[in-house]
Amino acid sequence: MKKEGAGNKPGEWGTIQDNAIYLCILARLKINCRQLMRVRQSRFIRPTILAVLVLTACGPDGWAQTATNFLKFMLPPAAPSWEADSTVAIAPDGTLYQPTFYGMVLAFTPKGTVKWQFKAGREVKSSPAIADDGTIYFGSRDRKFYALSPSGKLKWTFATGAWVDSSPAIGADGTVYFGSWDKKFYALNPDGSRKWVFATSNIVVSSAAIAMDGTIYFGSHDRTFYALKPDGTVRWTFVTSGEIISSPAIAADRTIYITATDGNLYALTPEGKERWHFHTGGATESSPVLDENGNIYLSANMSDLSVDPNGKQRWTQGTACPVDPSPAVAESGEVYFSRPWRKLYAIGQDGSERWDLDTRMNITTSPMIADNGTIYTCDGHWLYAIVPPHGPSSPARSSWPMFRANARHTGRVAK
Repeated sequence: MKKEGAGNKPGEWGTIQDNAIYLCILARLKINCRQLMRVRQSRFIRPTILAVLVLTACGPDGWAQTATNFLKFMLPPAAPSWEADSTVAIAPDGTLYQPTFYGMVLAFTPKGTVKWQFKAGREVKSSPAIADDGTIYFGSRDRKFYALSPSGKLKWTFATGAWVDSSPAIGADGTVYFGSWDKKFYALNPDGSRKWVFATSNIVVSSAAIAMDGTIYFGSHDRTFYALKPDGTVRWTFVTSGEIISSPAIAADRTIYITATDGNLYALTPEGKERWHFHTGGATESSPVLDENGNIYLSANMSDLSVDPNGKQRWTQGTACPVDPSPAVAESGEVYFSRPWRKLYAIGQDGSERWDLDTRMNITTSPMIADNGTIYTCDGHWLYAIVPPHGPSSPARSSWPMFRANARHTGRVAK
């Protein structure tokens, strides 16, 4: 194993520098820096004793570990303040599609080689979605919606009246759904022709979720949550007390979970009736995700939290600043949270921190879990591929284990 240090090239597997081991000891055993130096220099401290300290302080039954097995892929340099704000999508062949706020969409191989780059007219905040035929869909702030071939060639664009920050959802029949700042929600055919358009009374940045019966769910800044039939007519609406920015999640029992900036997590029936609501304590933009037991995970203002299917809080973890990205749940039961100020955290089912990764840059995207258990996250300058310390674990066997339901970001419950 090579060490991840200043001399390493991007895309090489590596471990953290030796100093990180000592920093781990320092953090877990509360040794200050001067004491640490004495420990390192003391002729009485043998390597075996240091090994015991490491295992005690950082082992699976102790405090949180630091992830050491990872790749990182450099994104092309851009203006310093223009970082990636979109979550990576993963194709079945392992190709990674990562947009940047600079307006670039990049295709990486699983080993970090850039396959191609595509430049949109303006910033890309929309996370891409991958169709069954490999087509990559995304929106841009140049007021266009794009369709690219797997080789990175432009297939078509569709013009809207304003920015497209909403991430697309793909129906079982190939229909593509997305919202726009022009206060409209669109349904397009796979060839780029308009199928129908639905008008709301405010902007739509919420990304849609599609149920097994084809119902399309999304929210708007008009404080309304919409359920549309596949033909674009209204099935029902639900009004909240705040703008709906996040994407809904759909449980195996067909319950729909949404959050709003009124600080509430709502559980709705397929008929649009409220089952319960849980006050998260802050404005919520993070989209909820689910484990196989129906427990809900999300970030709200300055907390990461879990709520059971009956609306009761299971645990909460405070954060240093507001968090917007959505978490992801692994089959192992670990839940991965991206936090600003440089860290990806793994939280156990009891709410304790299991391990973390310090990326040294702000993480602004949601973590994704590939089928092989590799975790992907982006800090705006680097795309990380991480193997958990206890070994890889595939996505949780639930209807919605991560942002946009799956690594392809189809936003649809699988049959």
